[in-house]
Amino acid sequence: MRLDLSPTSWGRVIAVTVAGTAFFIAVAFFVDSFNFPYLSPEALWHAELTDLLLPLVLGGSFLFFLMWKIRQLAIAQRDLSVIAATDSLTAVLNRGAFSMLVEAYLEQTRKQEQPRSGALLIIDADHFKSINDRLGHDSGDQALKLIAQAIKGQLRGSDIVGRIGGEEFGVFLPGVDPSQSWLVAEGIRRRIREMDFSPGGRACPLSVSIGGTSFSGPTTYEAIFSAADRRLYAAKSNGRDQVSFDPAEASLVSQPSVATVH
Repeated sequence: MRLDLSPTSWGRVIAVTVAGTAFFIAVAFFVDSFNFPYLSPEALWHAELTDLLLPLVLGGSFLFFLMWKIRQLAIAQRDLSVIAATDSLTAVLNRGAFSMLVEAYLEQTRKQEQPRSGALLIIDADHFKSINDRLGHDSGDQALKLIAQAIKGQLRGSDIVGRIGGEEFGVFLPGVDPSQSWLVAEGIRRRIREMDFSPGGRACPLSVSIGGTSFSGPTTYEAIFSAADRRLYAAKSNGRDQVSFDPAEASLVSQPSVATVH
């Protein structure tokens, strides 16, 4: 079993406390050892006991307190980093954190000899302004939370999801081919369409338009975002509540009742 020595772990606190205390005891014995030959047996026993207990009590307590405070600071820093990267309403990544993580992945793939595939989806809530206008902003916020939950429910642990606009979400799917990414997008669309959203007892069907693009070689976040955004525009122009992929990569479009190919 591997000991966790991360800054937020108790393992690090205990390991540093034990190692540091042992070092203090060793130093105390080393410094006092020059006097040992001149001490009586009783005085030698008292000196050795002092060299053991003094560093153990004082040094051990000090190190434990210091490492405990350092651990608290590390936890606070981690929590602040999570808060800074998370959209407070939907609990997914915010736009800056999402784009940074996607670009970091793409930059890593550009350095590798073997091409890696993936896809980017842009998901936009249909007629969202009318929800706010008719039902109020609280209902609009609830709708966004439900949409975010539906998106996360369709994703793998390695996928990345973020809120990149008011009612717009981005999903990055590393290592998938066009057909797989289309199935994920279609699953998201269907799941949201089938959700029960009835604020105040008033039924309000939700739907989303999804634009996507896939890649199988070196690319940039700006390039795939622009391609996915164009497909999103096409999905909304063609009637909304559908998935549209870049024809250069996936050539697939799904609609609520029929499927066509661009």
